[in-house]
Amino acid sequence: MGRFTSHMAAALAEARAAGERGEVPVGAVVAAPDGRIVAAAGNRTRELGDPTAHAEVLALRAACAAAGSERLPGHDLYVTLEPCPMCAAAISFARIARLYYGAEDPKSGGVAHGARVFAHRQCHHAPEVYDGIGAAEAAALLTEFFRDRRD
Repeated sequence: MGRFTSHMAAALAEARAAGERGEVPVGAVVAAPDGRIVAAAGNRTRELGDPTAHAEVLALRAACAAAGSERLPGHDLYVTLEPCPMCAAAISFARIARLYYGAEDPKSGGVAHGARVFAHRQCHHAPEVYDGIGAAEAAALLTEFFRDRRD
């Protein structure tokens, strides 16, 4: 097995770009089994008028299109925020091997908080989960985004 390379910096770049577009700053990238990034996306719910246009869903759609399959075995997903229940279910359906996420989301998360989708007995596939990767920067992006909206 090759050396591990984190792609959280690319996910954080997608999150920053989303924030600059006025979207909640969340970014995601999918890496193929060989480590290449095959898809990257940031939130686009407002731009597309689509409540499902979360960074994870958009990145998974693009990676599946590139692979020509609805499943991505061996692929890794890097996302700056703990996935919500909808995204966690999509991650399971796509058969993602490993999920790396940054900031935790006690309010809307679906992995370590709330629904805990991967721990549910109806979950047919649970990825390996690694949390806290780039958490400080991811949390700072979100805090700044929402503080600017309140001011």
